[in-house]
Amino acid sequence: MAVPLLDLKLQYATLREEILRVTEEVYASQHFILGKRVDDFERDFAKYCQSKYAIGLSSGTDALLIALMVLGIGRGDEVIVPAYSFFATAGVVHRLGATPVFVDINVSDYNIDAKQIEEQITQRTRAIMPVYLYGQTPDMEAVKRAARNIPLIEDAAQAVGAEFDDRRAGSLGAIGCFSFFPTKNLGAFGDAGAVTTNDDKLAERLIDLRVHGMRPKYYHRYVGGNFRIDALQAAILHVKLPHLDRWSEGRRRNAAFYEQLFAEANLSERLVLPQELPRRRHVFNQYVIRFRDGRPARDRVMEHLKSVGVGCEIYYPLTLPQQECFANLPSAKEHFRNSERAAVGSLAIPIYPELTRDQMSEVVREIARALA
Repeated sequence: MAVPLLDLKLQYATLREEILRVTEEVYASQHFILGKRVDDFERDFAKYCQSKYAIGLSSGTDALLIALMVLGIGRGDEVIVPAYSFFATAGVVHRLGATPVFVDINVSDYNIDAKQIEEQITQRTRAIMPVYLYGQTPDMEAVKRAARNIPLIEDAAQAVGAEFDDRRAGSLGAIGCFSFFPTKNLGAFGDAGAVTTNDDKLAERLIDLRVHGMRPKYYHRYVGGNFRIDALQAAILHVKLPHLDRWSEGRRRNAAFYEQLFAEANLSERLVLPQELPRRRHVFNQYVIRFRDGRPARDRVMEHLKSVGVGCEIYYPLTLPQQECFANLPSAKEHFRNSERAAVGSLAIPIYPELTRDQMSEVVREIARALA
């Protein structure tokens, strides 16, 4: 039985008529840049994230970039980031001339180790960027304690709807950054993103920076960029937003069923399964298993799964310090044991909410067969 890593067509089928209706309304209006569609989505997305403001943007990467820009981060500054994440986390820091300072992760949740943050803080540290990898926040109480008064930029690209102590991702730091890449739990029909904040002054500048620092028209107080979300994408996301919690609960149910299946297959000694840690709501953008034997077992299973049509992917095969473009950074010369263990031993398997129990059973059967 073929099981794709993700099948977006199933979700689209349930919303097709409504999406076609709203996109046709946008076409008929011929209003594609900002406007009411964007305003409506921003209002409801801010409410969903328990934040005062949401500003729609062109991508999750641009969300991270504009968050750094609004804080004035640039050459000579340092930003603390986890050593294991998608490239954009560190890439946007380097792009502005600042220095990413890497900190190892916890293997319990694949997120930044709060205990190691404080020892990396210097007089040049201007922000700390905790990543909510795979859909779960780190221990944000510990992160905030370590950060003291240094601004936190939440890289919540994979964690829309995740919670810590009943507070939503996007409301836990100075600025929350989201991606609506099509594969995300709340996905657009192309690139899109957003930032959230509760700070009036930051919100005002973020709104200006996404249109080249302009207010009023053709008067530029700052140098910003063209970071606007398309009205079409905002309209589609606004249709999808009311369904997000239902989809997230589907992912959580699937994760619980996987745990049962892996226990029944007696694979607990071979695998480390993802866990929802205390005080958190995990939304499982990815379901990532880790092989205790590391790369040999992981690669053998991955090759077998692909040969039988079961989707899987490595997120991510290298740590950030191992990337060639960061080789000359001071902290890249250090070893990050937990990040390296994750890179050589982890594998994502299907978790999307429309997945059937028969499909999940097939996934686990094939993993067991490959490990036999």
